[in-house]
Amino acid sequence: MSRMRPSTREWLSARSHVHTDFDAADLVTRLEAKGESVAVVVPARNEAATVGDVVAGLRRELVETQPLVHELVVIDSDSTDDTARVAADAGATVHRAADIAPHLGAHPGKGEALWKSLFVTTADLLVFVDADLTEWGPHFVTGLVGAMTADPGTLLVKGWYDRVMDVPGRAASTEGGRVTELVARPVLDLWWPELAGVVQPLAGEWAARRSLMESLTVPTGYGIEIASLLDTHTRHGLDAIAQVDLGARAHRHQRDHDLAVMAAELLAVVHARRHGEPVDVAVASETLEQFTREGGWRTRPVPLRQRPPATTQPGYPAGAR
Repeated sequence: MSRMRPSTREWLSARSHVHTDFDAADLVTRLEAKGESVAVVVPARNEAATVGDVVAGLRRELVETQPLVHELVVIDSDSTDDTARVAADAGATVHRAADIAPHLGAHPGKGEALWKSLFVTTADLLVFVDADLTEWGPHFVTGLVGAMTADPGTLLVKGWYDRVMDVPGRAASTEGGRVTELVARPVLDLWWPELAGVVQPLAGEWAARRSLMESLTVPTGYGIEIASLLDTHTRHGLDAIAQVDLGARAHRHQRDHDLAVMAAELLAVVHARRHGEPVDVAVASETLEQFTREGGWRTRPVPLRQRPPATTQPGYPAGAR
């Protein structure tokens, strides 16, 4: 029997949704009445094989059939394949991350792409969708927008789903989300138990109000998801967060050695948040030593840079505030 905190149980009852609760046409009417708009941001690096399907599906269902999405933007993080061309041909507005606010410099990473997206969008609600999806649907966006607008106090929505792991030569399973189960959820249960009800804190499909996102300090790498969750909870409380069941999701899976770099970054971000320190001060090393029998020892850099709140930066568009 679960011994979850009463406050978390109450949150689960009040702030957990299912994507089937929301209809795109109804959401269009709701947003028009409020005068609010939606931007979908797709961060991408070398995802030419899948980004076109993601963009085309969103454009067809949520721009042309139902005008729920006002801005459909792909942020290309120095791809060396045809990601930018494929995304543009499918109907997205494509920006190269390094070309956005160039006076602020450029760093690699997913968090950097999402932070830079604030400078090229103006919508009130920001929905983030990964570019490598192979099993998904436009209802990902409908569910996230619906959960965001269900309560005026909601600032951040995390998607959750069965993470389908489809590896060639193996039977498909729902054992995906290795870093979530081995790192993120244990961390929350141990040090932020009120957040124990968040099913998938590292979900790549999530939404935030611009007013929140532009106020956050953003890790430039994979730490963005857990940092935004922790910072929202710290500043605004549990009731500012919601989650929505999006069904099932599959995407391109990374090797364990690559996931270890992600895990190291998450642990650095979490440690820094616990102690109220900058990430690069909170840790003793910015590298991860990895060993394989075939290749021996290899030193991998762990991204620890953070971007300050966008509203503090010169050139942040006044029209986006």
